[in-house]
Amino acid sequence: MTPRDALASLWQHTGLPDEALRFADLAGSDPVYPSSFAIGTAAQASVAAAALAAAELGHLRGQPRQRVAVDMAQAATECTAWFAIDGQAPDLWDPFSGLYRCADGWVRVHANFRHHRDGALRLLALDPATATREQAEQAMARWKALDYEEASARARLVATALRTFAQWDATPQGQAVASQPLVEVERMGDAPVLALPELPTTQRPLEGVKVLDLTRILAGPVAGRALAAYGADVMLVNSPHLPNIDAIADTSRGKRSCHVDLTTAEGRATFDRLLSEAHVLIQGYRPGGLDALGYGPEALARKRPGLVAIWLSAYGRRGPWAERRGFDSLVQTAMGFNHAEGEAAGGGPKPLPMQILDEATGLLMAAMAASLVHRQQREGGSWLARLSLAQTGHWLRSLGRVERGLSAQPPSRERWVETVDSGFGRLSGITHSAILSATPARWTRPSVPPGDSPPRW
Repeated sequence: MTPRDALASLWQHTGLPDEALRFADLAGSDPVYPSSFAIGTAAQASVAAAALAAAELGHLRGQPRQRVAVDMAQAATECTAWFAIDGQAPDLWDPFSGLYRCADGWVRVHANFRHHRDGALRLLALDPATATREQAEQAMARWKALDYEEASARARLVATALRTFAQWDATPQGQAVASQPLVEVERMGDAPVLALPELPTTQRPLEGVKVLDLTRILAGPVAGRALAAYGADVMLVNSPHLPNIDAIADTSRGKRSCHVDLTTAEGRATFDRLLSEAHVLIQGYRPGGLDALGYGPEALARKRPGLVAIWLSAYGRRGPWAERRGFDSLVQTAMGFNHAEGEAAGGGPKPLPMQILDEATGLLMAAMAASLVHRQQREGGSWLARLSLAQTGHWLRSLGRVERGLSAQPPSRERWVETVDSGFGRLSGITHSAILSATPARWTRPSVPPGDSPPRW
């Protein structure tokens, strides 16, 4: 699939005019990073979809259509999620995360959160306070892969067995994902138009759009960061009791960041005040997490008629894994990407060179947020879009394979690095890869730690 074909395959889910596709300029071709998959095409198409959707909303608000240029090498580099604080790029992986040999195959464990790491080690009958990676490998070797995967799921932990594409396709969850569209859109109820003002030609296309960002791990934060780059007022809402990953320093560029405890009456009242002015809410918590707190999609639509809600999960809302937690690396392993990449390299299982499922899903979330606000401005109503990492994985697989892709030499990132002050220190990160011809994308707020901002617009 060509980059333009890939963009068109995403664009059909936005419901926006096909005419807008004529304003996309796509440069470059795969391979960009070493992979047998079209990860450069996936990065470029998803960035372009997000930027074009934002520009189309600006056009609805009175701006002339503007050109959106995306260079594949820069888009792919942005999707590597590289950043540094005070000149040091942090190691984002816990020593216990990664692939483990089992008695009959492989298992990938995600241990970046302490409670997940400790739970995985206890499942291996190890003491988290004293265990070593070598001990974990020895203990895992006594398990069968599917047995450990299932035991982890029962314990509400995060680990998946390595599968081939054929094995994934034969599972009930693989069949459920294949039967679902890339994005599911539904109207949650009637509501008046939440009218946005017309825009001067100098303002970014999402100026005046208020976004509540209830996300922690990569895909959701990437969505909020993209919306902020196009001018949205993004409020990252964290629980004061939940941990975050180091990447929050990079993904919080352009956002406010407040603490709200939804388990308390005071916290819910504070959140309801934020919600009463919001146009968009994106969330990526475990399935059912917000529903249990009284903030499922239908409840949100009642509280804020006209809201656009973007719901993210790991495996989609249908199938036996619909309630399972998951992260990009685990979905890659479960769906067959790690096996296929390793097979192409002539060795054992191999991860993709970036968390492309997270990155592409996050950018598609941003595209759907802008497109559904566009729809709300025309039709009214409250709207919901559902996406999942697995559905994005199914789309990535449809893009085809890249001959000799593993021999690619990664581009130098230096030309795209910007360094600015932040609440975390001097932050170096990749500039946004969508170049809007009239209103350049940019982050006007520095990245700040959770709780730095008051919970008000």
